[in-house]
Amino acid sequence: ELCVSGGKDKSVAVCNWRSGAVLGRFVSHEHEVTKVSIKEFFSASRDRTVMMWELHGTSGPTQRFPGHELVVTGLAVSPDASRLCTGSRDNTVRKWDVETGECLCRAALSRNLVTHLCWVPGEPYVIQTSEDKTIRMWDSRELQVAHTFPGKQHIQTSCDVSQDGRYCVSSSSGFAGEGCEATLWDLRQTRSRVCEYRGHLQTTASCVFLPRGPALTPSIATSSYDSKVKVWDRDTAACLATACLEGAGPLASLAACDSSTLLCASFRSGIHVLQLRHHEELELEKVAVF
Repeated sequence: ELCVSGGKDKSVAVCNWRSGAVLGRFVSHEHEVTKVSIKEFFSASRDRTVMMWELHGTSGPTQRFPGHELVVTGLAVSPDASRLCTGSRDNTVRKWDVETGECLCRAALSRNLVTHLCWVPGEPYVIQTSEDKTIRMWDSRELQVAHTFPGKQHIQTSCDVSQDGRYCVSSSSGFAGEGCEATLWDLRQTRSRVCEYRGHLQTTASCVFLPRGPALTPSIATSSYDSKVKVWDRDTAACLATACLEGAGPLASLAACDSSTLLCASFRSGIHVLQLRHHEELELEKVAVF
């Protein structure tokens, strides 16, 4: 029931998403926080560092990971929480020992301005999106590119991997309906594009797989700068439900709490709690904001 968020005020906040109560606030970054991870509780920042925190520990970070030369924009924790992969606008991806804070290896690729990282469950692979419009799969053991997916027409803003490790979804920048899509990729033998989800009118900033529920087909959720969150049928690309968050401005990121609950971070009005409900048809409703 924890929600971790970071902002331009340089702080990281931990809230209970059911009640909206703030459980802790952490301030040690020198610049805006760009990414957070609830697993072992990490934060990345424009101050070029990553920090690890304990909710009920000391007020300061329990570990620091300095070394990037520009803003850190990607953050992924290994399934056993022993390794951390980070990416930056400095064109590098780095692997760290979580316990010691040591940088174990570093890989640099020209024009690889990282936008997001996520770990493939049960595998040594990390998926990465970039401003060079490319999605890459890294083998974290030697930090080498294991596969590069076919290039897209727009910046790839975010990615997520399904719980079974079979699929990846990436989201795209765009404007006036050009681009703005999410793309499903097969991570198995073919590693090809499966389908696209089109309907947003501005940059699609975030995409997540929804956990399987008893009444829901395999589904994907997206959030966009057009102030809308959409839920899609993973296999048919049909839009199942849409929520328009009036006045919220661009919607920056999504997190799935369970099969029917989403958290959506907005530029103007905090974090919204959205609930999928079955009436005559599937509806996505805002139930709280904090």
